[in-house]
Amino acid sequence: MSLAIFDLDNTLLNGDSDHAWGEFLCEKGIVDVEAYRQANDYFYQQYKAGTLDIFEFLEFALKPLAENDAATLQALHDQFMQEKVAPMMLDKAATLLQKHRDQGDFLLIITATNRFVTGPIAAKLGVDDTLATDPEQIEGQYTGKIAGTPCFQAGKVERLNSWLNDNDHSLEGSYFYSDSINDKPLLDLVSNPVAVDPDELLKQAAEANSWPIISLR
Repeated sequence: MSLAIFDLDNTLLNGDSDHAWGEFLCEKGIVDVEAYRQANDYFYQQYKAGTLDIFEFLEFALKPLAENDAATLQALHDQFMQEKVAPMMLDKAATLLQKHRDQGDFLLIITATNRFVTGPIAAKLGVDDTLATDPEQIEGQYTGKIAGTPCFQAGKVERLNSWLNDNDHSLEGSYFYSDSINDKPLLDLVSNPVAVDPDELLKQAAEANSWPIISLR
């Protein structure tokens, strides 16, 4: 059994669930629309450029979780899945996941987007486990802070290594599929790195390293 690792946003999904969640909150009037949308777009551009300050972003992104109760957040996320996530689902991504399932591989999503947003998406995709940025909770209420290491850039490697120590898996024969230059530290680590509809910087790195480039669109 090999480990098949997948980034989520703009890899298995045709879009970014983190940015889409922010847009969704704006559309529903949950946040100050103009200010929130401006910040959401600003951070997304930084992410795409590979220059995002993850702690600054998470302070912004986790605030709405702390400002709403669990029942409200659940109802919002149910709507979000229908209105935003369902249209992002890709038939070719489902086919790729099934191919690895049929090979007997262990399917692991590893995403910088927080677990509140991504947990139900990963469940819908039917993977075996998920590593995501974990928002802190105290007695079921989000605090707006992070628990542990953000699952971003080198943090993905740190979180994966910790996960490997706790689980009976290794990186021998492993795969990692990603669209983003932010994931280069982990792409460098696995046996089979694959660029999926890559951004320009990752495309250049993939070509320089002779990594396969595929499209799930």
